[in-house]
Amino acid sequence: MTAQPLGPLLIGLSGTEVTAEEREWLQHPSVGGVVLFTRNYRDLSQLTELTASITATGARDLLICVDHEGGRVQRFREGFTRLPPLAILGKMYANSPSSARDFAYRHGRVMATELLLCGVDLSFAPVLDVGDRSVVIGDRAFSADTETIIDLSGAYIGGMHDAGMTATGKHFPGHGSVEADSHTDDVRDPRPFDEIERLDLKPFAALSEKLDAVMMAHVVYPGVDALPAGYSPFWIRDILRQKLGFKGTIFSDDLGMFAAKMAGGLVERTRDSLQAGCDAVLVCDPADVRSLLANEGLSFANANDALMRLKGRNTTSREDVERVGEWQQWKKTIEQLETEQSLWV
Repeated sequence: MTAQPLGPLLIGLSGTEVTAEEREWLQHPSVGGVVLFTRNYRDLSQLTELTASITATGARDLLICVDHEGGRVQRFREGFTRLPPLAILGKMYANSPSSARDFAYRHGRVMATELLLCGVDLSFAPVLDVGDRSVVIGDRAFSADTETIIDLSGAYIGGMHDAGMTATGKHFPGHGSVEADSHTDDVRDPRPFDEIERLDLKPFAALSEKLDAVMMAHVVYPGVDALPAGYSPFWIRDILRQKLGFKGTIFSDDLGMFAAKMAGGLVERTRDSLQAGCDAVLVCDPADVRSLLANEGLSFANANDALMRLKGRNTTSREDVERVGEWQQWKKTIEQLETEQSLWV
């Protein structure tokens, strides 16, 4: 019997174990994966059991994802290497580009390896936003300089790929140049297309062949299009697909975020995102998942190919990794970056 194809919904779960209700969600034909959060984590063994349970319950190779960038956005802490925010690498780059590239590679590889060992396929990383004004991006971005972002992101993606994890650039076409937080506000960037292209689009354009996926921004660019980027055929099809030639998977950001609500209810938001050109959408709040999946006859085109090509490829064991002296050194030096940054800034 052929396994049911993966649907385009990546959903959030409520806790550290799969509930009876969530078992039904994971078997829903519209669901293709899970997005994990701190609420889903207790320790390494629990996380490993949870990811195995998600796969077994769904009876499919569901894509298991997380935001695990480092700094403010590191969902799992105890038992994982404490990852510094990416902006520290940008500061290092000003004094020593080669050292910064080395640490960017280590950062990406350690992050990806530790997640893969627990059965997590994908971290939505790296952030390619320009670190300029945004309160929600801030030190999540490598730098305010696009060439620095491109150089460090290339090394970081190399580390992820060598670990066996695919890379997701975010938030297209750029969230860093506007101050408001799309989690809590409507976000509008009034700049014309030419200005956005000269700055924010540059990292995405330069890295389009290295990236396996891209996540859209819940930002409206009214000088370009009246629709938020994640609902915009112009940004997704005309710019990302055609102009930049991107061939990978395209994700919406979380459809439960405040800035996503202008499209209407959850069914409308999901359909608008998919019709605009997103391959898969995130619905991270379990209450939103419950509301969405309660719609009888809910059906979307499958996203099997788009999601399956992002599955992690772990080729080692925790015991083998921990025996490698270089691995221990990498983890130690990465954790020391924040405390020792005064030595090189």
